[in-house]
Amino acid sequence: MPSREKLKQRRRIAEERAKVEHNSLFGEILDWMLAPLMFVWPISIAIIHSVADDIAHAPYDKVLGDSVYELSRQVRFTPVGAIFVKPPQMRDLFHIDGEDIIYYQVLGGGGELLAGDTEVPDVPDDKPWKPGELYFRAGRVNNEDVRIGYMFQPVTTIPGSYVTVQVAETLNKREALTSRILSGVLLPQFVIIPLAVVLVYFGLARGLRPLNRLQQVIEKRRPTDLSPIDIRRTPEELRPLINALNDMMLRLETNLVAQQRFIADAAHQMRTPLTGLKSQAELALLEHDPAQIRACMEHIFASATRSAHLINQLLALARAEASTEKIHAVERLELNALVESQIAEWVPAARRRRIDIGFERAHVPLHVDGNPVLLTEMFNNLIDNAIKYTPVGGVVTVRLIADIRAVFEVEDSGPGVPPEDRQRVFERFYRVLGSQAEGSGLGLPIVREIAELHRADVELLDAHGASGLIVRVSFPRVMAGTPPVSVAPDWSSDGNGLDT
Repeated sequence: MPSREKLKQRRRIAEERAKVEHNSLFGEILDWMLAPLMFVWPISIAIIHSVADDIAHAPYDKVLGDSVYELSRQVRFTPVGAIFVKPPQMRDLFHIDGEDIIYYQVLGGGGELLAGDTEVPDVPDDKPWKPGELYFRAGRVNNEDVRIGYMFQPVTTIPGSYVTVQVAETLNKREALTSRILSGVLLPQFVIIPLAVVLVYFGLARGLRPLNRLQQVIEKRRPTDLSPIDIRRTPEELRPLINALNDMMLRLETNLVAQQRFIADAAHQMRTPLTGLKSQAELALLEHDPAQIRACMEHIFASATRSAHLINQLLALARAEASTEKIHAVERLELNALVESQIAEWVPAARRRRIDIGFERAHVPLHVDGNPVLLTEMFNNLIDNAIKYTPVGGVVTVRLIADIRAVFEVEDSGPGVPPEDRQRVFERFYRVLGSQAEGSGLGLPIVREIAELHRADVELLDAHGASGLIVRVSFPRVMAGTPPVSVAPDWSSDGNGLDT
């Protein structure tokens, strides 16, 4: 278990790395809240300006329209056309307040100027219109923007002839009203928005306090304290995180207990051969007869062989468990070639026991994603067990089957495993009662660890003959040409942790 000083050092390193990467949940939430506001604010200003323009135009357009109607009443019609009756004070027809300049124009049916200012622009030909209807448009007079109201009045004495009446007004009053509206709406925003930003900042700081309390609760724990964190007084949004932490600590505690049990069992298993070695060595030291000394040395050699085998299996099991941390490379493997090369290495051992060992290839190439070192360890353990438990003169068959999954089978003609023991044989150091073959009880646990690492399933089935056992391992089958994928557990996809 790491000391408290090492844990603090690791935390400092993680904090320094976080500072370099500038990852901040608080800053990210603040950015996501303020960035849309800063984006929407200019858009809202443009919309408010457009609405203010419409509001400013409405009352002044009404006055401008009244001026157009009043001007049209001054037109008289004669049999030869229209004439304009000019009152003594023409400008009195318009509401002149000194802020804006008023222009007017009356054109006859032939386009001749009856009265008014020549500077007023003509009505565009592409504008649709109806006789007697009032229209408005924007224009320019004397390099100033103006608002123009106009209408077409029919000449009653000449069918099809119209008089064009136009009144143009500069935009000073309208722009002043628009500015007052914008000032009344936008000026408070320059106070409200910074105040809102400050309130959001302090609100976020207040809302993230439960995370700080959670940090303090975890920091105050002893390194050996893996009890669940209480979620009764935590916010609803933090409960999934705390539940995930509790699940992780439960798994960690289970793994620690399993490791402690494994160490105790391994120490117990190692004690027996080491005690035998010590006893035989003591006897050899006391003997003077070369024959007895040789017998003691043979016992020492056998005990040393069993100890080496046990240690190799313990190392293999530790290597398989460490593979869940993705320290082994994953490759695209073809099982026919891999298994055939392993069978060739076991032929001498099978011949010494007069065992007929055979290999049945799959009818097509069989590809899986895996680590060749671990898969070789798995296949060797299964073939070793089959040869070890098969009686002299028996049969061992290794076969590969191409199905939806890639299937590896080892069938022997040995005593088999009773159905009630087929789950327990995967426990470490467990051995079936009455078994005469030497073993450590680690072969099948190693197989299961490696199979789980490769997302494979392991089954124990009855052999096709009168006795024996079939060990079947079913791998996820992949097609050639697709990129290999990691066989280690994908913590990022199932929510159990972080992708390392």
